[in-house]
Amino acid sequence: MSVTETLTESEPSIKTTVLIEGIEKIIRGKRGFLELCAAGLLAGGHILLEDKPGLGKTTLAKTLARLIGGEEGGLVFKRIQFTPDLLPYDITGVDIFDPKSRTFRFVPGPVFANIVLADEINRAAAKTQSALLEVMAERQVTVGAESYPLPELFFVIATQNPVENEGTFPLPAAQLDRFMLRLSIGYPDRENEIAILNEQPAAALPSLYPAVSLEDFMKARQAAADIYCHDALKAAIVDIAHATRAHKALSLGASPRAALHLLAAAKAYALVKGRAFVTDDDIKALAPAALAHRLILKDARSPSLTADSLVSEICAEVLSKVEPL
Repeated sequence: MSVTETLTESEPSIKTTVLIEGIEKIIRGKRGFLELCAAGLLAGGHILLEDKPGLGKTTLAKTLARLIGGEEGGLVFKRIQFTPDLLPYDITGVDIFDPKSRTFRFVPGPVFANIVLADEINRAAAKTQSALLEVMAERQVTVGAESYPLPELFFVIATQNPVENEGTFPLPAAQLDRFMLRLSIGYPDRENEIAILNEQPAAALPSLYPAVSLEDFMKARQAAADIYCHDALKAAIVDIAHATRAHKALSLGASPRAALHLLAAAKAYALVKGRAFVTDDDIKALAPAALAHRLILKDARSPSLTADSLVSEICAEVLSKVEPL
């Protein structure tokens, strides 16, 4: 039996497939997107969904929360609607004075959940965005002199609408760098959109039950971290990051954190695909989603050059020089 066959029949790979198939019952015709999304989740990263309204971003987060969990139900899901008047403590929580005990007690904010949907994140002011930054980076909330840890499984799905820019505050590079992947769902094809009209799959959300236990999911996450990646491919990831920093069309290239995120996501993607090792195709599939949002073009107005196309070009050039493994 080959390595690939062994992994395909292993429990973590099977559980991952079950999870994706469960999501497909609600999010129709988006297998490729869901595999990338599952890779980000298994790698322990946060995801930025940049897409038009009405394509299922909120539904995706709710579906994930319902499909992972124990016998008592799914994960804790919280949605935060970002607006210009949103304050940091609206997200993290706040100490309030209890007149009976004459002491302050902490009231947790909506980030104390397993899956947090930060809807239209770029509509909040920089001060509020920075409050989410510590949560995403440190997985804890600090109020006064106290720090409060978040759940072991903590995952942020943030959305922003690329069409409307009025009344928005662009995410700074430091916060964009905290997102492991930037993805787009995209419109469904004609056949799947007809199925959506006929069946209205989102209406089935309340009847969804966990398809994968939290324990099994955490085992799959560990299995993803243990996926083998050849040193030559690790070197290629570093070369891709270095190439973005030296590219004449870029004023900001990929950070070392970006390279770490790309490696982690590629390992998780290999698990999703049923393999025990990373291939160059995994890196090609993940590189635009893992790197493009961290780059800054010198001439952002150029219609012929985008960060995604530039990353794909660099990736293909670097990987073409890697000797067959």
